[in-house]
Amino acid sequence: MRSIARKAGVLALAVVLFTPLVEGANSHKAEKSVSKKSSSSAKSAQSNRRVRIINSSLSVSGKRKSGFHRVAFAAALSGVPPMITAGDLAGLSLTRDPLDLNSNAALVLDHTTNEVLFEKNAEISLPIASITKLMTSLVVVEANQDLDEILTVTEDDVDREKFSHSRLRVGSQLSRSNMLHIALMSSENRAAAALGRLYPGGISAFVSAMNAKAMELGMVGSRFSDSTGLSSSNVSSARDLAKLVMAAYQHPLIRQYSTDSRYVVDPGGRMLQYRNSNGLIENPDWEIGLQKTGYISEAGRCLVMQVHVSGRPVVMIFLDSKSKQSRLADAGRIRKWLENRAASAMSVRAANRS
Repeated sequence: MRSIARKAGVLALAVVLFTPLVEGANSHKAEKSVSKKSSSSAKSAQSNRRVRIINSSLSVSGKRKSGFHRVAFAAALSGVPPMITAGDLAGLSLTRDPLDLNSNAALVLDHTTNEVLFEKNAEISLPIASITKLMTSLVVVEANQDLDEILTVTEDDVDREKFSHSRLRVGSQLSRSNMLHIALMSSENRAAAALGRLYPGGISAFVSAMNAKAMELGMVGSRFSDSTGLSSSNVSSARDLAKLVMAAYQHPLIRQYSTDSRYVVDPGGRMLQYRNSNGLIENPDWEIGLQKTGYISEAGRCLVMQVHVSGRPVVMIFLDSKSKQSRLADAGRIRKWLENRAASAMSVRAANRS
């Protein structure tokens, strides 16, 4: 597996970029605590100081700032330190691409031919957050476990690492099918935790099955450590995740559950309505066959999809973007680029026929 921290110099660069922003933000907070009656000139001076920080440490000579620099720029102006991901620490934000994507790593390939259409840092292993749940679903479905069996959420399913929110209370009961449904569609962490815990042999056996499946699929740069993706130890590359998407796509249940827009469950007590975590699902302009979103601070915002663009089935992988909207914007850029390519190819064929 390729390490995400490829060079010590890269880490040093990240620290150099990040430190001035933290110092600038802390300075601003200290000044604000001294007096809430700052004059307009004082506020102007603070703003100018932040701009000087950006100009001196984050400027990209005459060029549009990269994804990380844009985030750092906005963060410094607001006085809030930027989110630093594993990809940033590995220097991936310094990679330029012709479409100016926000994601630090990306891959687009033809689902039928496996032809790579676009790639950016596609072989670098990074934390993948809840994209992990695609592998969770694959293990559950291929183990042929009873989907009608009622599973109960216990204290063991509570997130003690990231302390993430869950709408499923301890004691909630749902069928394995419903647990799988909301884990895929809405990234429900306690549902995914219960699926792993109640696998034959428990969570350790489940994780072993996840890693065995990854090896079977040729995902050589991947490693799984839990069924939720809350741990940053769940890592994979864009190239590996394309293999996972194509394997998961073979199962109609996974396709359906991941692309439903809304779903209601009754865990006992009151009905809960879940919505898809991917905003593109309800957009009629998108034909999505499978999808999964993911987020933890180390991974940034992630998105994987199987979609049809101009009648062509493609797999899109986006890792380590900085916001929910930026990963969707990246998908939109790729789609427009593919549509333009298809239109150009059609024009060439028409010209040749004439």
